[in-house]
Amino acid sequence: MTRFTAIRIDKADKPAATQAPFDEAELMAGDVTVAVEWSGLNYKDGLALTGASPVVRRFPMIAGIDLAGTVTQSSHPSWKAGDKVICTGWGLGETHTGAYAPLARVRGDWLVALPQGLTARDAMALGTAGFTAMLAVAALESHAVVQPGAAVVVTGAAGGVGSVATLLLAELGCHVIASTGRIAESAYLHRLGAAEVMDRSELAKPVRPLARERWLGGVDSVGSTTLANLLSMTKYGGAIAACGLAAGMDLPASVAPFILRGVSLLGIDSVMAPVALRQLAWGRLAATVDRVRLSEITKEIQLSEVLDWGPRILAGEVRGRIVVKVS
Repeated sequence: MTRFTAIRIDKADKPAATQAPFDEAELMAGDVTVAVEWSGLNYKDGLALTGASPVVRRFPMIAGIDLAGTVTQSSHPSWKAGDKVICTGWGLGETHTGAYAPLARVRGDWLVALPQGLTARDAMALGTAGFTAMLAVAALESHAVVQPGAAVVVTGAAGGVGSVATLLLAELGCHVIASTGRIAESAYLHRLGAAEVMDRSELAKPVRPLARERWLGGVDSVGSTTLANLLSMTKYGGAIAACGLAAGMDLPASVAPFILRGVSLLGIDSVMAPVALRQLAWGRLAATVDRVRLSEITKEIQLSEVLDWGPRILAGEVRGRIVVKVS
């Protein structure tokens, strides 16, 4: 039996995350064991690490909702020792022991092969945030929103999902309007390809049923009043892809954008997305993302630093993506 150090969450009165020993025997059931090399720090990880929201529903838990590494043992027909793989979602770090440890045991059906051209570090520099952003962009493409020169808004643009969405949409030729509460990051957003930067306060005002049409589409990771305002300002036939709730789960909107402008609201879920969609999204990320720009959005930390950075991502102090070196 192997004993290793992990970011472990135990529950007494409330969840408490520590860097602590964990036995391999405590890992949950699965038909593939992965030597975890890299992970990421996502907003949901921050919620789990701080106990700010009850995302963890089994204890003890190893935190970390995404990983990239090498298969060490497998009884699944699709995988063998030595395969390079990615795992995101499926309850990892919530209901199934997660990524912040040198070993993870998972179901082979959850895995995606590391695409050619991506290193394990690259994959986690994108991570769940990048995967979610790609799903959102693909959904907008299916509604003919991603067009050369089309105005497309991205909220929370300096965060993980927002940074990758800005990068992807700019590379696809859109006129990206980056909404952020950190105007000091304007130069960073322009380097990612944003054509305009707007203060998020413009989207925090009381919502009108219909406002002046400003964009054909958008990617929203904020929710609540921000999402409602986005919808009210979307052009006829446009679409907004919603993938987050940093500002809340409510939606103080009206039906006006839907029935008077034919606007579509597209829900994006990265946790339970089917494998075929995952393969397509990761393949496109490997083919589309500029590695120089990817390095622009990435900060690397050690596993031992995760506990310090969890509260910071919730406080909106993290720019772009945090990639975690696990082993």
